[in-house]
Amino acid sequence: MHRISLLLLASLFLCSGLSAEKKIHPSLVEVEDVPGLPRVLLIGDSISMGYTVPVRKLLKGKANVHRIPANGGPTSRGLSSIDKWLGDGKWDIIHFNWGIHDLKHMEDGKRQVEVEDYEKNLRALVAKLKKTGAKLIWASTTPIPDPPLKPERTFGDETEYNAIAARVMKENNIPVNDLHGSISPRFAELHKPQDLHFTEEGSEFLAGKVAEAISSQL
Repeated sequence: MHRISLLLLASLFLCSGLSAEKKIHPSLVEVEDVPGLPRVLLIGDSISMGYTVPVRKLLKGKANVHRIPANGGPTSRGLSSIDKWLGDGKWDIIHFNWGIHDLKHMEDGKRQVEVEDYEKNLRALVAKLKKTGAKLIWASTTPIPDPPLKPERTFGDETEYNAIAARVMKENNIPVNDLHGSISPRFAELHKPQDLHFTEEGSEFLAGKVAEAISSQL
C-alpha cells in the first residue's frame, strides 16, 4: 500500500512537471545559435512575446533571434534586470521597447512609472545598451484601446510616452521602428476585443515590421 502511494505521488509530481513545461511561452524557449549568423536580442513586454516566434521564422538563416527570458515589464524592471538580460555574449542588433507597463494605472491612480521617471529610466537603459556596441532599434509602443478591458485596468496616453522615447532616440541617433504608426490603421481589426494584445494575424503583422527593421541593419 505504501509503495502504491509513493508511485501515485511520483506520478503526480511527473504530471505537474509536464504541465509546468507546457505553460512555458514559446517565445521564451532558448535559442541555439547557428554559427556565423548575427545575434539579435529582442527586449519588450508581452506584445514582443507575441511577435518573437514569427520574427524567428522570418529571419531563419539570416540571424539568431533571441529574446530576454521574461516579460520586460516597465522601465524600472528593465533597470534592475538589464545586466542579467544582456549577459556577457556579443549582440549585433538589439530591438527594444518599454512603455505599456510604465503607462499602467496603479491602485493609487498614478501610472506605474510617471513621465519624468520614464524619461530618466529610458536614458539610463539606452546608455547601458549603447555600451554593448550593438546596433540599436527602438520600437514605439503599440496602441492601447479604450476601457473596459479584460482584465480590468486603465492606462495613460501611449502617444505621450512615445513622444518622449522618440526624443531620446533622436538624441542618441537610434532608428525608430514605428510599430504604433504601422498598426494603428488596422488596430481595430488586429487586436483582441477589450484587450491591448493582438490576434495571431496581428502578431504576424508586427513580426513583419520587426523583421524588416532588423534586416535593414544586418
